Amino acid sequence: MAVNIKVMTEGKPLKLIFSFALPLMIGNVFQQLYTVVDTMVVGQALGVGALAALGAADWLNWMMLGVIQGFSQGFSILMAQEFGAGDHKRLRKVVGNAIGLSAISAVILLILGETAVLPILRLLQTPDAIINQSLLYLRIMFAGVPVVMAYNLFASILRALGDGRTPLYAMITAAVINIVLDLIFVMGFGWGIAGAAGATIIAQISSGLYCYFYIRKIEVLSLSREDFRLEKEMDLKLVFLGLPMAFQNAIISIGGMVVQTVVNGFGVIFIAGFTATNKLYGVLEVAATSYGYAMITYVGQNLGAGKVDRIKKGMKAALGIAILTAAAIAACMLVSGKGILACFISGEPQEVEMTMGIAYHYLSIMSVCLPILYILHVIRSALQGMGDTLLPMVSGIAEFIMRTGTAIALPLLVGEEGIFYAEILAWMGADIILVCSYFVRIKQCAKKF
Repeated sequence: MAVNIKVMTEGKPLKLIFSFALPLMIGNVFQQLYTVVDTMVVGQALGVGALAALGAADWLNWMMLGVIQGFSQGFSILMAQEFGAGDHKRLRKVVGNAIGLSAISAVILLILGETAVLPILRLLQTPDAIINQSLLYLRIMFAGVPVVMAYNLFASILRALGDGRTPLYAMITAAVINIVLDLIFVMGFGWGIAGAAGATIIAQISSGLYCYFYIRKIEVLSLSREDFRLEKEMDLKLVFLGLPMAFQNAIISIGGMVVQTVVNGFGVIFIAGFTATNKLYGVLEVAATSYGYAMITYVGQNLGAGKVDRIKKGMKAALGIAILTAAAIAACMLVSGKGILACFISGEPQEVEMTMGIAYHYLSIMSVCLPILYILHVIRSALQGMGDTLLPMVSGIAEFIMRTGTAIALPLLVGEEGIFYAEILAWMGADIILVCSYFVRIKQCAKKF
């Protein structure tokens, strides 16, 4: 079984970043298929009400996933730095301690998720007609938290070592399993929204196992019992890297929940239209997150090797390809968006027409402003790769303030239309902080090395 470790401290930055990001991009597309296929199957098989139920559950689900990814990505920063420095003994220690901390975090998140889900759904003013379906979906999804944590940690370990291909293959395998099980559980067995959630969990188990078996083949990651012994100093450093990223993702999601609360007040049709576009959010963002993962690894390895000039060159290259990618995706959405959205929506003709109008209008606004989001991901990830997770967290707080403030204020001024601009203004607020932070941080790194 071949492994795909990649050292990113030598070679052309543009080629390295793009070649690393491309399999991640494809893998993330397949990961997005989890939720997209769930939505398509549920929307077509169960109707607008079930689609709205998924929408009402969305941000809670994304918050949990964001916290999990925050911890795993934060832990991977130190892994990438140690790998770039060539200290394999310390790398193994970092990985062993990260596994221990991830296990503890998974148990805590599982308990918190299952306990808090119903009160939060009520707090979000989830309509009575859909709250039971939303609750059922989330309880099943949260039961799978340890599985999701395992996959994300294993994938982050591989990416820290420059292996973007194995997580890709894991995602392809899992996506196929998820699609097949969605059709069997929802349409075949009639298990409804619970079947969609169950299919996703089983698919996640397969992707986690896939990555695990590859990690076991990597010689530099041959862990001993001693590597799993928790060390206070190292664990504090890992928590210092992971916790701000988890908090950043959580607060961004809380902002999304505030938006969802406002949306919930506009009725089931509006919720369904908003949900259809939000399900494409992940697809719109997929290349941005891939470039982000690439930058964390690239910057982390090069910082570990003391090569600050390569970080600067990599940043210019990443911003260039990110903006071009965003423009291309935006053009595709503007041309083909209605056809894609139609896959999510079914019901009475008048109902479908109204839902489509809301969904496409929101999609058009988001697509035009997509370069702003891509710049955000590249710069935020570069800062994280430098070991700075506090300033990206501050940018997350800025996102929260802008998102919630505009979501509450604009609908009062211009009606339902105003909710569509909350996301855009949130991106802009974060970008201002991140751009300034990057220039300060890169100067500090240059002085250090």
